[in-house]
Amino acid sequence: MRSKKSIGIIGCGWLGKPLSCELANDFAVECFSREDTTDTSAFWQSDTIIIAIHTKDNYIKTLQKILTLAKPTSNFVLMSSTSIYREFDSAVDESAIITKTSLIKEAEDLLLNSKRSVLVLRLGGLMGEDRVAGRWKSATDFSDGFVNYIHRDDVINIVKLMMQKGITEGVYNLVAPNHPLRSEIHQKNSEDFGFALGTFEGMTNRVIISDKLVKDLDYTFLHPNPLNFWS
Repeated sequence: MRSKKSIGIIGCGWLGKPLSCELANDFAVECFSREDTTDTSAFWQSDTIIIAIHTKDNYIKTLQKILTLAKPTSNFVLMSSTSIYREFDSAVDESAIITKTSLIKEAEDLLLNSKRSVLVLRLGGLMGEDRVAGRWKSATDFSDGFVNYIHRDDVINIVKLMMQKGITEGVYNLVAPNHPLRSEIHQKNSEDFGFALGTFEGMTNRVIISDKLVKDLDYTFLHPNPLNFWS
């Protein structure tokens, strides 16, 4: 009987924890632990290492250390962000040439130039469950525009399918195919969840396209329309 392929997840939080539970049905999954995972732990022998950490706390140095500690044949999945496209104000896909430097771009370049098998997933605004668009503790003023959101369920499902299909390289946008206005979503959520509606000024036209993902995976989104993420 063939042993299950191993997956190590660094960043078992709001996204990583439920992802680890879902992947555990088909793979041997281990979550990185600040307390228990040492530099010599078996964790670093994982066939695939998924990196789902925040861009703070010495992000680049952390990525460099991960590359050093992982076994030479490990594949990497980097949970990146569509914020890499901030210089654009129109429809954009993975073929876009990114010219503005950012921490996200630096991180992607580091891994993509590492001579490893690297899968970069550029996540849209992560929503679903307790993350309700418009219900923020501090922000009340917003720029309107077409949202580029994705539901957590879809991220988990997409990663699972990619792991099952053995996709280990490439850059993919993970964004729901429908792009309603931010003001529309906030209006609906303010009525459904009973919070005060903020104010809107200005308009952004950035629409991030995920056609490559749909084509390569033959994927149908579980939650295609952000207006219905919390229904």
